[in-house]
Amino acid sequence: MAGVPRGGRGLTILAVGFLALDAVLLALAGLKTNRWSLLVTAAVFLLMAWGVTVLWRRQLSRLDELGRARAALKDEVRHLRSLVQGQDHPDSPTT
Repeated sequence: MAGVPRGGRGLTILAVGFLALDAVLLALAGLKTNRWSLLVTAAVFLLMAWGVTVLWRRQLSRLDELGRARAALKDEVRHLRSLVQGQDHPDSPTT
C-alpha cells in the first residue's frame, strides 16, 4: 500500500511477534507448572497481539481513505484553477 509509513509494517510485525511469543512461552510455563495465572496472562497477551493487528489494519484503511480524499481534492483544485484562468473546459459555458 502506498500510504503505509516506512517503519510501520516492520514495527507492527515485531510487536505482534513479540506478544505472540510471550503468550506461547507463558502458556507453556503455565501448563508445565500448573499455574492458571500464567495461562490467563498468556490469553491476555494473545488478545493484545490480536488487538495490535486489528488496529493496524484499521489505520491502513483510514490512510487509504485519506489518500483518496486528497487525490479528489487535488483534482478539484486543478479543475478550479483551469476555470479561474479562463481555459476551455467542458463544463464551462460558451460565450
